Amino acid sequence: MPAGLPLRPVCRYRDIAVTTAQNAALSATTYPEDRLRPVRIWLYSLAALVLAMVMIGGMTRLTGSGLSITTWRPISGIIPPLTEADWLAEFAGYKLIPQYEVYNHWMTLEDFKGIFWWEWGHRFLGRVIGFVFAVPFVIFLVQRRLTRDMILPLTGLFLLGGFQGFLGWWMVSSGLTELTSVSQYRLATHLTAALLLLLALVWVARRLRPQETIGEVTRGNVWSVSILLVLLIVQIAAGGFVAGIDAGMGFNTWPLMEGKFIPDGLGAHDPAWRSIFEHGLTVQFNHRMLAYVIAVMTFIMLVKQMRGAGLGGVHRWMGFIAVLVLAQICLGIATLLSMINIDLAVSHQGLAFILASSVCCYLADMTKTQALGAR
Repeated sequence: MPAGLPLRPVCRYRDIAVTTAQNAALSATTYPEDRLRPVRIWLYSLAALVLAMVMIGGMTRLTGSGLSITTWRPISGIIPPLTEADWLAEFAGYKLIPQYEVYNHWMTLEDFKGIFWWEWGHRFLGRVIGFVFAVPFVIFLVQRRLTRDMILPLTGLFLLGGFQGFLGWWMVSSGLTELTSVSQYRLATHLTAALLLLLALVWVARRLRPQETIGEVTRGNVWSVSILLVLLIVQIAAGGFVAGIDAGMGFNTWPLMEGKFIPDGLGAHDPAWRSIFEHGLTVQFNHRMLAYVIAVMTFIMLVKQMRGAGLGGVHRWMGFIAVLVLAQICLGIATLLSMINIDLAVSHQGLAFILASSVCCYLADMTKTQALGAR
């Protein structure tokens, strides 16, 4: 390369930004920035669709619609009932499950249609996500926009998305024979898997950003944000158990429960570990305590960063995350005090996923900054 000629940045999946001086050694896996821009847009679009599906799933749960479709037909199920006979057949299937017999035996066909469309919409969006993933993936392969070291991770994301569909049916099937609702264990698993899919999409997309990130990143920064992300994943899973056993429908006061900060009767089940997943008082208490731990940790991280290198560059995420944590706690309290107002509850669930995604972006940017600094 002639002396004085500026180096042109290019983009690689693992390291994101390398120079043309290194391009000779990485020519098979290095692409110009403009070729990866559609890939990033595609991944962010998929992440937005996953978030939308999570919120529709929340509506499906809160409206009691999740068991309205009692069969799993991955292909033909995309077509809803079109005739009166089709509707009657769907309704007849619903009448055979315990939820109808115990709670909804009063329903007419028109009432059934009201819950059917939520579940059908949830499943339909899942199929749309599969289509939106598969078609551009093939196109990008043909266009050679994907580097060789991107193909395997993206294939893994596709398989994870397909596995989500299986988990959804596995969850639904738990409420078709003996239970009047789905198993809280399967609900929490389905919810957590959706979160991991969203985080994986955001992580890969963020690591493909061509812009360099600036700021001083220490090992402590990376560890603290990683721990915060793990806590958020655990908290969202705990929220799945709260929803799964309707634990939020009781103890609708704050900051006290049953007149105390630490209420009597925790761990009432035998063995005690079952209370963590099956006892309403314990499940809600744990969800509250995790929220406090996350809030305190976020505040400490924010103050430490402001007193240290400041909130410039890559650490601008820290201020945004702190605002989201505060908003999420306020929304959680409002949801509880409202006796689980549907709009508030769905917003609470959606904001939790946005918060976790933001922490994931912060972590991705920091690890990228570390990698570039190491060069």
